[in-house]
Amino acid sequence: MDLSQFHWLNPPKVFKLTAATLTLTTDPNTDFWQRTYYGFRNDNAHAFLLPVEKTEFSFSVRVAWKPEKLYDQCGVVIYHDSDNWFKASVELESETVGRLGSVVTNLGYSDWATTDIDAVIQTMVYRLSRRGPDFYIENSYDGKVFQQMRMFHMHAPLETVNLGVYACSPLKSSFQAEFSDFSLGGCVWQLHQNPE
Repeated sequence: MDLSQFHWLNPPKVFKLTAATLTLTTDPNTDFWQRTYYGFRNDNAHAFLLPVEKTEFSFSVRVAWKPEKLYDQCGVVIYHDSDNWFKASVELESETVGRLGSVVTNLGYSDWATTDIDAVIQTMVYRLSRRGPDFYIENSYDGKVFQQMRMFHMHAPLETVNLGVYACSPLKSSFQAEFSDFSLGGCVWQLHQNPE
């Protein structure tokens, strides 16, 4: 995949881009979140994005990270504007717990769905698929066997989807994340057929 076709939203001060890999160090006090429960609005996470006009596709990437502090996170992202976006990642919750989860933000309000995993896990493969306005996010520990995280709908009309990877450190910390094995191809999310 040609990483030169990607562009930055909120670029980090420190990053290295090769033909196949992106490595970055997060800036402190960076995050994506809108309003729900906490009240605050954060829109300054680092995102490396590719505009995709196809209405059906699957995008996958391998993510490796070394979190330093609470809430450090990195993963995949769709970014339309500050009120309409999606992210999936593992977020550091404690020395022993990471939160594998996702946030869908529609019309300016974020949700959050998570499941706890062992904090020693610091590599994950994500696969994001699109069929029209609907999306399907999966994760894999080995890059071979994928499991569903969630299915979701984006309310904003997305003729072009800005998709890619993101990382952030909501507190006063920084950590290193590496993204590799970028792939974009035909949609592997099976087309739904009503049972007879």
